[in-house]
Amino acid sequence: MDNQFFKSIEKKTGVNMNDILQLANSLQNANFKDENTVRRVVQQVSQIANRNIPKEMEDKIVKTIVNDGKQLDFNTIAKMINNKK
Repeated sequence: MDNQFFKSIEKKTGVNMNDILQLANSLQNANFKDENTVRRVVQQVSQIANRNIPKEMEDKIVKTIVNDGKQLDFNTIAKMINNKK
């Protein structure tokens, strides 16, 4: 992709595209039924999004993904983090 395109997205969102690309690469062969794997990904997304999430919210997200079969992608986790109550 065009480097200028990524720079534009970084400027608008404040999110480093290298971080997102690294996360995407780590998701490709990850076992989403493994709690430790899912927890690590949730923590990475939280860090990339620059959002602190309480332990109980992290536990809820992990449980939802592992037990309920929710699809794991950046948008799913980001939405859960942004909707924390």
